[in-house]
Amino acid sequence: MNRFIVLQLSLALAALPLAAQVPQEDSQSRADSSKAGAKPAAVTYLFPEQITVTADKSAVVDLHFKVANGLHVNSHTPHSDYLIPTTLKLPDSNGVRLANATFPPGADYAFAINPQEKLSVYTGEFVIHAELVASRGNHLVEGTLHYQACNNESCMPPHSIPVAIDVIAK
Repeated sequence: MNRFIVLQLSLALAALPLAAQVPQEDSQSRADSSKAGAKPAAVTYLFPEQITVTADKSAVVDLHFKVANGLHVNSHTPHSDYLIPTTLKLPDSNGVRLANATFPPGADYAFAINPQEKLSVYTGEFVIHAELVASRGNHLVEGTLHYQACNNESCMPPHSIPVAIDVIAK
């Protein structure tokens, strides 16, 4: 078995104790998490909170996210099948449909133990271009961003965060 795969499996098993730990955070993440009284997520949805679109027409909306300092998440198209991709889902039943989502390309990242094996990851801020189609009216959309965050030593269990958008379709 390839040393990199063994490393990844070891990191995944080591993630169980890490799940109880809180990743390093910036002051904005601390402020956001103190509101809800929960530990901060490794990825934060930044904006938009509200958009206005033309009813029954396709509209591209830029959804902004931020990965906590010291962490990375697999891109939407990781280089290996066993890695968990970052995905975006919107429920179909609320008058707003996700017609398409365009994810940014991931940045190549390698561990020092095997620099030839590259991971495709997001760090810092990234933007997903979501193509939405909404029926006339005001719709509160509660989508989810699903990802797996890692640091240089181990990975946390996969996690999802809410992506709430008030969509006004005129």
